[in-house]
Amino acid sequence: MLAIETIISFLLTVTLVILAPGPDNLFVLSQSVLHGKKAGIVAVLGICTGLVFHTTAIALGLAVLFQSSAIAFTILKTVGAIYLLYLAWKALTTTVSVQTIEATPATCSLSKLYLQAMLINISNPKASMFFLAFLPQFVDTKIGAVEYQIIMLGGLAMLASFLIYGAMVLLTSKLKNWVHRSPHIQTILNKVVGVMFLGFAFKLATSHR
Repeated sequence: MLAIETIISFLLTVTLVILAPGPDNLFVLSQSVLHGKKAGIVAVLGICTGLVFHTTAIALGLAVLFQSSAIAFTILKTVGAIYLLYLAWKALTTTVSVQTIEATPATCSLSKLYLQAMLINISNPKASMFFLAFLPQFVDTKIGAVEYQIIMLGGLAMLASFLIYGAMVLLTSKLKNWVHRSPHIQTILNKVVGVMFLGFAFKLATSHR
């Protein structure tokens, strides 16, 4: 069982990481503003599912492959950068007008949002690298069951992500009606999100292990 001091220290560090700007929280925030609370929560669940993947990979030792193999790391970061470019292209080329807003259904495809959020998290090798370098620092080999400790720490990271991102969703989803009343505001938001995704794609594509 992890010590309380270890858990508190881990959660404080994870909170700072979650709050740092990145593709995950940008996607969650943009979807909650554009589509509302339900869409934001679904995006959060997708991100948390991605964290399940990273935690499992580390527990099974798969993440070592991305640390030791330049080819594996390059393939994954290329896939991630291409996907971010695709999202940027969609945001930058979407045209918004009064007619398109009125024709847009009240709810977006939640399953599609979930999948997009999950892929954004999974296709970012920096997330695997971070977990690989970060989680072991809080593992106590003296109490044994290293895999169990990693899974527990991963679970705490998922819980923290859900609560913090969930709080963001509750705050930003209140802006949905204001944004939807103005096609101009929605267009500007799409452009800003698109440019930021372009920046994240470039940063990921030029990153090193």
